[in-house]
Amino acid sequence: MIVLILAFVLPLAAQAALYAVQDGHVHWRQADWSSAGLAPDPSEVSAAIVQVYAARAYRWRGIFGVHSWIAFKEEGAANYVRYDVMGWGRALRESIGPPDGRWAGNTPQILFEARGPGAATMIPHIKEAVANYPHAEHGSYVLWPGPNSNTFIATIARQVPELEVSLPSLAIGKDYAPHWFSLMKMPSGTGWQLSLAGYGGAGVATVEGLELHAFGQTLGLDILRPALKLPGIGRLGMPRIQVMP
Repeated sequence: MIVLILAFVLPLAAQAALYAVQDGHVHWRQADWSSAGLAPDPSEVSAAIVQVYAARAYRWRGIFGVHSWIAFKEEGAANYVRYDVMGWGRALRESIGPPDGRWAGNTPQILFEARGPGAATMIPHIKEAVANYPHAEHGSYVLWPGPNSNTFIATIARQVPELEVSLPSLAIGKDYAPHWFSLMKMPSGTGWQLSLAGYGGAGVATVEGLELHAFGQTLGLDILRPALKLPGIGRLGMPRIQVMP
C-alpha cells in the first residue's frame, strides 16, 4: 500500500517542483494559441482526416492534467471542425482555434489519427456522438473528477469503436462516471474498467494496458507497446499513437 501511494504521490511532487522553477507563466490572454503544425494542410491533403489531441492544461493545472479535443476534416473540405469542452460559458465549443492549436502555450501531442476512407466512415458517427454528449450545456463542466474535456473525448471514443484512442495518464476525467459504481468500456473500447464515479477504479484493455485510477490520476503499464504511465509525468517508454490507415 505504501509503495502504491508513493507511486502516485512522488511523480506529482516531481512535476510540481519542475513547474515551480519554470519561467514564463503568462496570462492566458498573452499565451500562444497558434497552430503547432501537426494537422495536414487541407489545400494539400484532400482525404478525410480525424485527429485527437492532448496538451498540458493551463498554469498549475498542467501539473495534474491535460486538456484533450478532437478535430476532423471531411474529404475535400477546406477547413477542419474542432470540438472542445471548456470550463467557461457553454461547455461544448466548436472550432475555437486551429485543429492543432497550442493550449495556452503548451504544444499538443497527437493521440489518434485516421486518414482516407477509414476517417470518412468515422466522421458521421463522431458527429452523432458529439450531438448526443450529455454534458454540453453551460454549467456542465466540472474540473475534477469530471465531466470535463477528457470525459468528453472518452465518451466520444466509447461510442465510436474505430476511435481506439489511449488517453494520457494525466487525463483527469477520462474515468468519470455519473454513478458510484460503474462497469464500462475503456475509452479505446478494447477492454473494461471499474469506475467509482471517477475518484478511483481500475481497468484493463488491449490498447491502454493495465491501469489503476486514484483521484483522477492513473498508474499504468502498457504491455503491447512497453511503457510505464505515471501521474503528473505521463508516459515513459514507447509512444502510443494510434494511426488508422
